[in-house]
Amino acid sequence: MRSPAFPPRRPSHLVRYIFPAILLLCVFYYLSHKPHDPQVPSTYISTGHDSSKSSSSSSSSSSQNQNQNQNHNQNQNHGTSDVVNQPAKDPSSNQKPVHGSPDAAKKPIQDSKPVPPKPTTAHPIDELIKVAEKDFNHMMAKESKTLAEAAQSYRERRGRHPPPGFDKWYQFAKENKAVLVEDFFDQIYHDLNPFWGLDPAMIRNEASGYEMVINIRNGNASAESDWFWTQIWLNMIQTIEHLLPDMDIALNAMDEPRLVVPWEDINSYMKKEKQSRVLAPAKNVIREFSTLPPPVKHDDDTDEALGIIDKNWEDTNPYWLVARRGCPPDSPARKQPALTSFDGKPSFSPSWATPHQYQGYVANSTLSAEFCHQPDLQGLEGIFIRPLTTAATKVLFPMFGGSKLATNNEILLPAPMYWNEEERFTGGDDHGPSWDNKIGPLIWRGVATGGRNNESNWRGFQRHRFVSMNNGTKLARAEEGAEQPVNFELPSTTYNLAAQKDKRLGPWVSQWSDVGFTDLFCDPEVEPQEEDGQCIYTDEHYETVLGQKLAVQFYYKYLPDIDGNSFSGRYLGFLRSTSLPIKSTLWREWHDSRLVAWKHFVPMDNRFSDYYGIMEYFLGYDDSVPSHDDVAEKIAMDGKAWAEKVLRKEDMQVYVLRLLLEYARVTDDRREKMGWVDDLLS
Repeated sequence: MRSPAFPPRRPSHLVRYIFPAILLLCVFYYLSHKPHDPQVPSTYISTGHDSSKSSSSSSSSSSQNQNQNQNHNQNQNHGTSDVVNQPAKDPSSNQKPVHGSPDAAKKPIQDSKPVPPKPTTAHPIDELIKVAEKDFNHMMAKESKTLAEAAQSYRERRGRHPPPGFDKWYQFAKENKAVLVEDFFDQIYHDLNPFWGLDPAMIRNEASGYEMVINIRNGNASAESDWFWTQIWLNMIQTIEHLLPDMDIALNAMDEPRLVVPWEDINSYMKKEKQSRVLAPAKNVIREFSTLPPPVKHDDDTDEALGIIDKNWEDTNPYWLVARRGCPPDSPARKQPALTSFDGKPSFSPSWATPHQYQGYVANSTLSAEFCHQPDLQGLEGIFIRPLTTAATKVLFPMFGGSKLATNNEILLPAPMYWNEEERFTGGDDHGPSWDNKIGPLIWRGVATGGRNNESNWRGFQRHRFVSMNNGTKLARAEEGAEQPVNFELPSTTYNLAAQKDKRLGPWVSQWSDVGFTDLFCDPEVEPQEEDGQCIYTDEHYETVLGQKLAVQFYYKYLPDIDGNSFSGRYLGFLRSTSLPIKSTLWREWHDSRLVAWKHFVPMDNRFSDYYGIMEYFLGYDDSVPSHDDVAEKIAMDGKAWAEKVLRKEDMQVYVLRLLLEYARVTDDRREKMGWVDDLLS
């Protein structure tokens, strides 16, 4: 019998303890099974906007890399921003991630293939696409619908009055149904702003005394040179010559850019430019351009008569030693030692890519194309190893060209092949069938360019690397440990590739990749020389394949675009097609500010480390990884529609007219007092 001192517990005592215990267990179970959303990338998906205002990726990185990124970002504008009062970037979005086809659920279960399990967390690319959509909408909210709005946007972004002729430029743009967003023209100011630090007379003399020049006098454009690029650019400028003041336009006829002014000099010029920004009282503004004397006749005495500065053209190799002087002095490109040999497998250091990536994928395409924070690219890009031609100068003078690296100082025009619309670059009028009628997943054809490859350096060239990464046999042997790759690396665990886990990366790539060289572009000094595009030192690694016209390539869904000697002239054709461009580049072009990565094209890192991850996201893998075919189609169609709206020949005219009005002002002795202010006076 129990002692009265210990009476039996009533049921209420048990409930008092059991109920809280059950509640705590439920809470613990819920929290432990709740999916964790990945951190949304804080990087603004840059579309050519001033990268000094772009934030770095929020993916994990060391504080050293973050500091390097901050230091490097100064290089975009060499210490001073080209943009005034640029709005803050907000990467958040409420758009729902897309998984698979929305029609799949409508089919009876017995008639459909097994549905891959839905991921418990969003793929990084889903997040990047959300950010891109919001960035694009934010950009388009700033579209100018009236002349007054365009002028106001100009003053807010540039810190000075628009140039004389701004009203005629606006009228021309509207007559040609151009979309006008001030951000679209950022490249112009990145290119021209340093010249506000030079004497206008010196700029004019340097331009008029150059060997290849387009002259504009009294509304007529002409050129002495019959070089085909000169004639194409002349044809383009003649379509707007009646709207242009007098000027001389010096042209670069080489594939490669030629100006690399030291960062310290550009930084000094940019400080002067910033000091010159002023909104003068409207009544004091000069609203007309000056006229110029007739063009000079070029002879042996021209340089001396005009006081032309000696350019001291360099042929330094490797070109990395030239290119990196345009980087900030505390950037990794300047501080890390330069390579002295390229004979052997190149070194890959993907940690340098952290500032422009989100969970292994490109989150800032502008920063990805810059190299001052990526010193390992000196051994992974042909332009840095040995360009086809090298003639560089430290002297800043107004040379126009079609493309450039981040540290070059040319003034960009639309490339000649874009204006001329050659079929080999555009595909002609055939832009490909509808997405559902494509005949294959992915194709790439090209020559083994990128620079002058030879027996001791070809392993560092980007096109050689990309073709090797699409060789299923090489991949399979590398996975087995039977043969180590000579110029690429197997993907890291960052991408969590299902095919790699199954040790089927090679067979999987072989299922969808149709990639090959049409010509191995052998060193002309090697003996013996082989025929039919073969090369004695790379024959054991590559077999040449038949070329395919772009019109045929447009029958494939995915079109990788890989740099050659400079930029890829096929990019505009790819964008206009019904296929999806996968773009890897170090080169800047006139249109970069108009395109939004992950909205209009898919960006790829220049090491190609994200290539397999990109393709697994879109294609899926067997029954274990869902495809995102509908997402790929949407980006392809959005890119095509956008290219047909803002990358037309009319848009090139609008861009060049704006560029040349600004150029004429910066070369005028009265430039700081010049502008268009009719809207203020009225």
